[in-house]
Amino acid sequence: MIHATALRKSFGTFEAVKGIDVDVRRGEAFGFLGPNGAGKSSTMRMIAAVSPVTSGQLRILGLDPAVDGPTIRGRLGVCPQEDTLDNELNVFDNLYIYGRYFGIPKADVRSRAEELLEFVQLTEKRKARVEDLSGGMKRRLTIARSLINSPDLLLLDEPTTGLDPQARHVLWDQLFRLKHAGVTLVLTTHYMDEAEQLCDRLVVMDKGLIVAEGSPIELIRQNSTREVTELRFGAGENERAAEKVSDLGERTEVLPDRLLVYSDNGEEVVAKVHERGLRPAAVLVRRSTLEDVFLALTGRTLVD
Repeated sequence: MIHATALRKSFGTFEAVKGIDVDVRRGEAFGFLGPNGAGKSSTMRMIAAVSPVTSGQLRILGLDPAVDGPTIRGRLGVCPQEDTLDNELNVFDNLYIYGRYFGIPKADVRSRAEELLEFVQLTEKRKARVEDLSGGMKRRLTIARSLINSPDLLLLDEPTTGLDPQARHVLWDQLFRLKHAGVTLVLTTHYMDEAEQLCDRLVVMDKGLIVAEGSPIELIRQNSTREVTELRFGAGENERAAEKVSDLGERTEVLPDRLLVYSDNGEEVVAKVHERGLRPAAVLVRRSTLEDVFLALTGRTLVD
């Protein structure tokens, strides 16, 4: 569905994407993770055939976006990060008018709009004004609109940003159903749990490069340990405690509020901490997550 080799994107002297290789298979959910400025949005815009490639090779649905841009865009669905719904139109007309842009016959687009309203659970809101919808409803309507042309490939840029947990889970369920219906999904997200839930495979980008690639499980296995032990000793005590437990795991990390010990057996770490006479105020043993991988690969420092 997507094939990129040595893909680069420059804006003047600034190189946003520095030669990446990407392959997305039919029917999978593929994710781009990375901090702000990593090159995710620039890559997504090239895939959407709205930003020209600076160098390298890019094929979308087997087509060259430099030559076949209109054809590619006609087969894509795009859910932008910001809602771009028409506030002057009601819910149904947002879908109907958008479908007509693709040249879909009136009867077909009406039927398709009704199907999508049911799919995103907005049938009862079909005549409501967009400005009266909740944030979660607007995101569901935006996704419905991106599906009006029955796309082969759906691009989702931060699809659940700003939603409450209930709305996020409703949206996850709908995206999961789309994937199982054969729609190929490509998404960017800042939510690591979202990436773990939705993505079959993903890449982590940093400073315009791909620094890791694989399934969520593979990335955790390759870049972290099975478990993480969180120890809280109090302000100013974590650094001193780190010196006494640094040999208990593959690595330790000191944060302002806690000490992290990465190992394959968290309970064993806790037992040895107590054997050494250390008494943390709080202890948590958890499995390693994609967030641990993300922070290990890209760092904890904010990028401007």
